[in-house]
Amino acid sequence: MSEDLTGKTVVITGASAGIGAAAARELAARGATVVPVGRSADKTRAVAAELGVEPLIADFASLRQVRSLADRLLRRCPVIDVLAHNAGGVVPRREVTEDGFELTLQSNYLAPFLLQALLHERLSASRAQVIVTSSMGHRFGRISLADLNFARRRFSSLRVYGSAKLADLIFARELARRAPETGISAVAFHPGTVGSSFGRDSRGPVSLVYGTAAGRTLLLGNEQGAAPLVHLASLADPRSVNGQYFHRMRANAPTSKQARDPALARNLWDTTEAMLGLT
Repeated sequence: MSEDLTGKTVVITGASAGIGAAAARELAARGATVVPVGRSADKTRAVAAELGVEPLIADFASLRQVRSLADRLLRRCPVIDVLAHNAGGVVPRREVTEDGFELTLQSNYLAPFLLQALLHERLSASRAQVIVTSSMGHRFGRISLADLNFARRRFSSLRVYGSAKLADLIFARELARRAPETGISAVAFHPGTVGSSFGRDSRGPVSLVYGTAAGRTLLLGNEQGAAPLVHLASLADPRSVNGQYFHRMRANAPTSKQARDPALARNLWDTTEAMLGLT
């Protein structure tokens, strides 16, 4: 029997399509008030129309739009019970945003970090649960505090994406560590290899899965990929999984060594705040 989520407010970024849209539909069906956030105005409006709510449009390639999104969320949501950081993607070549950051890093990690910071007081007062969409691809990444932006390291779309998803996982665990002081719990998950628009323009190993007919037969449907997010958002006691990493529905899944380093987590947090001018 599905958990009744009536009275809960759930904010989902990356909700214009893929697992974000699928999760939005299922959580709304369980009674939650879902606030869909997406980059594509047309797609996000279509999802919001299905749910009978107003969409919020924001492109995480622009931190100005992230700040505007935070203002709109604060006006719209007196309480935020669940914030799902689900927006992200991978790009085939190095691109620099208007803010001066590598695009994959910004859209997957820096923008969610900034949104989290701007919503901190509301989330803390709500004793919110934060759910971060990471990836098993974090194992291909490596955090270099001296070069998070891949300005000096050789660019590889898989390595950069893996590093951003590793940063996401570390971010979730550092949020979880701070839960006793903030009241905000956090959990991260890998949705599986999902047949959404993700990775469509990628090169290298990612393109072998998303860009070939044989590879696409291995992909999960969006509803399957959304299942871990829906499960975690529906828990009666989200603090029971605080700090965990799920590989789909499996709790306490293995991670890379850096993802388990608490000193790195604190240093990454401080470095990110400095990059974003939050200190």
